[in-house]
Amino acid sequence: MGPDIDVLVIGGGIVGLATAREILVRRPSTHLVVLEKEAGLARHQSGHNSGVIHSGVYYRPGSLKARLCVRGREQLLRYLGDRGIPHTLTGKVIVATRSSQIARLEELLRRARMNGVPGLQRLDARGIRALEPEVRALHGIHVPGTGVVDYAAVCRSYAADIERAGGTVRTRAPVTTVSASVESVEVRLGSGESIHARYLVNCAGLYADLVARAAGANVEEQVVPFRGEYYLLKRERRGLVRGLVYPVPDPRLPFADVHFTPTVNGEVLVGPNAVLAFAREGYRWGVIRPGEFAPILVFRGFMRLARRFWPVGVREAYRSLDRNAFLRDLRRM
Repeated sequence: MGPDIDVLVIGGGIVGLATAREILVRRPSTHLVVLEKEAGLARHQSGHNSGVIHSGVYYRPGSLKARLCVRGREQLLRYLGDRGIPHTLTGKVIVATRSSQIARLEELLRRARMNGVPGLQRLDARGIRALEPEVRALHGIHVPGTGVVDYAAVCRSYAADIERAGGTVRTRAPVTTVSASVESVEVRLGSGESIHARYLVNCAGLYADLVARAAGANVEEQVVPFRGEYYLLKRERRGLVRGLVYPVPDPRLPFADVHFTPTVNGEVLVGPNAVLAFAREGYRWGVIRPGEFAPILVFRGFMRLARRFWPVGVREAYRSLDRNAFLRDLRRM
């Protein structure tokens, strides 16, 4: 059977919607459909994040991540301005609270300069207090171009762009099976409906590996789900920070430590930690799906990760269960 449409995108998060939008920008005549399994867009990773517009401080100079972060920030800010999407360039201060962290701070500054991050400023203790009066640290870096936005709002705007360009965005459309042939890809939905597409773009987020395997791809990688937990500062304590405040990251770890993040709606997030989840969409301790978690336990990549970082995993789980431990780490700044 021939294809019904040209391009089918699985996933209504920011990656799927941005990809679909760009296809229509470059090839306006494309018959394109986006499928999202939930009742709305950005219900998972795209709507469960701190909303930071990063500047490119952390990435290895010359790497694809570094180039795309700097370029992507510029493009995103233009888009937000064109569409009138609320956002704020709060700036970020990265602080060293111990002398042992100063060398790492200097390395971050070197990387950021090589990556072309604009407006960087090296700070001493007095300079830090001038920007963030409640923060006590030895040295720091001010990154004025870092900001915040509601990425779910960006997703909704992308979806509107797609539909204006003639594409279709469908929610409540979970994919159950995928089968590929030489001419097309057939996708069957939970409703029993079948769609044939010339091309399939897999942006299924936490289920991207399963979708890829279902389509016949030889995928060795596997999604290992971690969740980041945040708290909100009380309204009367939001004035503790003016912008984003981050500690110097530990280069041995694949994530940043807990930090302060103002949001576009005036709240202040504190966190996150990084806790192994027992389900791909395991946002709470009580969400356990053995059918999803059991394959992770025997995945070689996870076993390597666990051997290397098990002390960190224990610490993160403890910090998840004990608010006082979470608070102690925040107070170090």
